[in-house]
This record gives sequence, C-alpha cells and structure tokens, in this order.
Amino acid sequence: MGGSSPCASCKLLRRRCAKDCIFAPYFPPDDPHKFAIVHKVFGASNVSKMLQELPIHQRADAVSSLVYEANARVRDPVYGCVGAISYLQNQVSQLQMQLAVAQAEFLCIQMQQEPNLPAQIDQDEKSFLLSSNFNNNIPQYLGFASSSTVNQDPLKRESLWT
Repeated sequence: MGGSSPCASCKLLRRRCAKDCIFAPYFPPDDPHKFAIVHKVFGASNVSKMLQELPIHQRADAVSSLVYEANARVRDPVYGCVGAISYLQNQVSQLQMQLAVAQAEFLCIQMQQEPNLPAQIDQDEKSFLLSSNFNNNIPQYLGFASSSTVNQDPLKRESLWT
C-alpha cells in the first residue's frame, strides 16, 4: 500500500506495507478481522502463495472464498463449509417433501370436491387415493424418506462408507 496506513495483513503481521503488497487490495486497514481469521485458518504464507498463483482478475473472488471458508471453519471446526452445505441441502430436501405432500393433499381435496372424475380414473383408484392410508403414506409413495430416516451426519453417507 505504501500510503498512510498499512493494510490489515501487514498491520497484523507487524511489518512495513510495501506498495506492491499482495494483500493490500484485498485486506483494507479498516477491516482487520477479515485478514485475522484467514491468517488463523490458512496462514499468511499459504494465502500469499495462493494469491500469487492466481491471475489478478480472480484474486478478489479467491479472497472472498477464503474469508467465507475461514469463517465457516471457525464456526464449525470439524465440517466447515461442508457442514453448512449439508445443512442447506437437507433443508431443501425437507421443503421439497413438504411441497410434494401439500400438492398431493391439494389433489385429494380437489378430487373429493369434484364428483365427476375423468374416465381414466376408475372407482377403485379413486377410493385408494381418497383413503386415509394413502394420505398418511404420501411421502413413501412419492419416493421420499421419512424425516426420521434422514441422515443427520453431513459426511456419513451410506454410499461413501459402505
């Protein structure tokens, strides 16, 4: 940076900030926590090497990613970003299941209100669809696992460990 104030990395590392400092454009002096957390997780030397290997136009995105990953690793030292991603994927799956159940319930209600069903649905199919047994097992018929069988451990997948 070479100007009035050293960048956050040089300030934390207690060194003079050169005008060609690789950290200066990405770790401004007014946000010291940003570099501190990246340094704590990855180390200043490793971050410097990573940035030097990248083209200049990709460095800002890389720093943003490193900051995100470092924050995730501090919050969850075991799983880091993978834990957050797994949690969100699980949430999407649960919401998809809830949507499918709601759509199936809507169809059942709609079928109850329409006395004349189309010709392709016979009386046996109608009674099956309207039965309480079908309504209670909608997730099973739709191919979703019940919420009690959803694996809570984000890294322990049957296909990976067996």
